[in-house]
Amino acid sequence: MIDPTAFAAEWIEAWNAHDLPRILSHYAPEIVFTSPAAARITGDASGRVQGKAALEAYWARALELAPDLAFTLRSVLSGPDAVAIRYFSSRTGAEVVEVLRFNAEGLAIEAAAYYE
Repeated sequence: MIDPTAFAAEWIEAWNAHDLPRILSHYAPEIVFTSPAAARITGDASGRVQGKAALEAYWARALELAPDLAFTLRSVLSGPDAVAIRYFSSRTGAEVVEVLRFNAEGLAIEAAAYYE
């Protein structure tokens, strides 16, 4: 299992650097990501983004639309194969909880964002 605190710190740093390859390094090729923001940007009402290539395209567009995006880490919670990262998003001005479930290699295979 990954170190939840170290993972969250690295994940936040990657996002704040707007370093897409670094962000994507946390995810497995078969990732399934769900977010209300994805629904707005992709036009898919389910908010689901399936596969790392699709996630890369989605986040590239999202970062383009939010050049001032910054996250502030609030707390980290962990489970047997998952981490919940609670952070403040400068883009929405709201608290967000992102839950990531990992495979045996420590890469996220499922992730979902929940907005305040």
